[in-house]
Amino acid sequence: MKPLKRKTYEAALAPMLLELDAAARWIRHAGMRLLVVFEGRDTAGKGGMIKAMTKHLDTRQFRVVALPKPSERERSQWYFQRYVAHLPAAGEIVLMDRSWYNRAGVEKVMGYASEAEVAAFLQQAPLFEKLLVDDGILLFKYWLTCDQAEQEARLAERRADPLKRWKLSPVDLAARSHYEDYTRAREAMLKATHTRHAPWTLVDFNDQRRGRLTLLRHLLDHLPDTRVPEPVFELPPLPGRPARERFGVLKPIPAWRARG
Repeated sequence: MKPLKRKTYEAALAPMLLELDAAARWIRHAGMRLLVVFEGRDTAGKGGMIKAMTKHLDTRQFRVVALPKPSERERSQWYFQRYVAHLPAAGEIVLMDRSWYNRAGVEKVMGYASEAEVAAFLQQAPLFEKLLVDDGILLFKYWLTCDQAEQEARLAERRADPLKRWKLSPVDLAARSHYEDYTRAREAMLKATHTRHAPWTLVDFNDQRRGRLTLLRHLLDHLPDTRVPEPVFELPPLPGRPARERFGVLKPIPAWRARG
C-alpha cells in the first residue's frame, strides 16, 4: 500500500479534529477525565500522534506526560506512585507518551528491572487500571506497531537530521539488537494486561499518517457520543479607530539606575 499523501491525510484529519474539539468541550462541561496511553517501539510515532491530536486543543485543558527515568527516590517508591500524580482531574485530558508500561518493555528487555519486579507489575497493572476505570477515568491504551525495516529507516533519518537527532539515545541504539526480545516482552504484556475494563488497541503505524487517522477515529468512536453546544461570541464594532501597539527595541537602563 502506498503511503498516504499529505493533502489526503490533512483532508481526512480536519473533520476529526473538529470532533475531538467537541469531545473536549463535553469533557470539560461534564467534568470527565480522559487518559490516553501511547506505547510502542522507538520511532513508532507516539510524539507525532500526540502533536496531531493536540494541535487545536486548549493548552489549559490537556497535558502531555513524558516522564524521564526515575530518580533514586522514585525507585524506592511503589512502582505506580510517580504516575498517580499525573492522572487527570475533572475536565482534563492527559496523553501519556509512554507510561507505567515501561516496566514490561524497556526495563524488562534492557535489564533495568528484575524478573520478580516485572512479574509483580504484570499482576498489579490490571488491578491498578481497574481502580482508575472504576473511579470514572476514561482510559484508552494504544500500541503503535512498527516493523523492524521501517524502524531502521526512521532511526537513520533521525541520525541524518540535526533537528531530529535529539530523539536518539543510547538506549534506542542498544534496542536495535533486541527487536525480537521486545516482541516477546510485548506479547507477555498484552496477555497479562489486555482486559475487559482496559483493553489494548494495536494500530499499524508503518504509515504514520494512516496510523494517526486510524487511531483518532477509534478514539472518537469509543468516546461517549455527547455534545455540548458550541459557545457563540458576538464582536460588536469598536467605538473608534483601532489602536496601535508600540513596538521596537527599548533603550537599555543605565547600570547605576538598574542597581538603585
